[in-house]
This record gives sequence, C-alpha cells and structure tokens, in this order.
Amino acid sequence: MTGHLKLRIHVTEPWDFERIAGTAELTGWTIDHADPENEEWEVHLDAGFDFNDRHIGTLLIGPRYVGEHLSRMFDAVAGFPVRLAHRQDGGWQFAFAAMISQRHDTPQHDGDGREDQDNGAI
Repeated sequence: MTGHLKLRIHVTEPWDFERIAGTAELTGWTIDHADPENEEWEVHLDAGFDFNDRHIGTLLIGPRYVGEHLSRMFDAVAGFPVRLAHRQDGGWQFAFAAMISQRHDTPQHDGDGREDQDNGAI
C-alpha cells in the first residue's frame, strides 16, 4: 500500500484568501504522487476551510506552468508553484494559486528543548 504524502500548501492568490478563509497555510495528504503519470493530485485537507459560502475539504492540485510536473516539488527548495481547484457543480473549478512543499512532521517537545520519548513506563 502506498503511504500518504503529507503536504503543506501556502495559498498566495487570491490576495485576500487569508482574510476570507482565516488562514493562508493549509495541510493535507495525497496518494496520487505514487503514479508518475498523474498530472494532478487530489489532496485531502487535514482541516478544510470555508470559501464563498461553501466548505472545502478536498483540493485538486495542478502545476501552475505549462510543461511542469508535480514531481518537481521534491527538488524545490522553498516550494513549488501550483494551481488549486475545488469541487463545484460536479466538476473542478480552478480558483487559487499556491506554493506546495512536502510536510515533515516535527517531534514534540515538552518545553525543555529535548524531544519527548516514550520509555514504555506504565
């Protein structure tokens, strides 16, 4: 079974997206990256957002520029430019521009600067 690719999505357009949706930073996951033939990835958001009186929990990500492929995200230093679509009237409506990057979960700390460890104690 293919593992989930965890993504961080920073929405850059529309310019007032953060004011409307409450955040410009979204997180989610996809398994569409496993097939190199996929030109677009469906991303399931960890927490959806409200936009134009509808709740959005899934986005379709496609390269922002002609000739690009989403797999180039793995080579990007600061993110990879994409177009984002949401479901509307039975199809996908491209409405946003963003930068995506792979999300690496960071270990939790207990405030003393050291990583929490499970020592197996009951």
